[in-house]
Amino acid sequence: MKYLSFALIGAAALLTAACNRGNEDQVNNAEMNQANTEQLNELANEAATNAEAEALGNQQQQLNQENSADNTADADETREQNVAGM
Repeated sequence: MKYLSFALIGAAALLTAACNRGNEDQVNNAEMNQANTEQLNELANEAATNAEAEALGNQQQQLNQENSADNTADADETREQNVAGM
């Protein structure tokens, strides 16, 4: 019984080892298609710059809205002062 189990384990090991033969070209092609660190860093920097620009644009839009609301309030206050001065 021991010999049979050793034979089966040995055969399974040989079959498993033989499964990955002849795919070196596929592995090399997959490695060539991977982005290198410089490209990844460049893409990350570009994404960070775009996000910062978008955040600044949103902040500018909010400030513009606040300024226009403040100007409207100042105009109403000026009218009230003119009427009170009459």
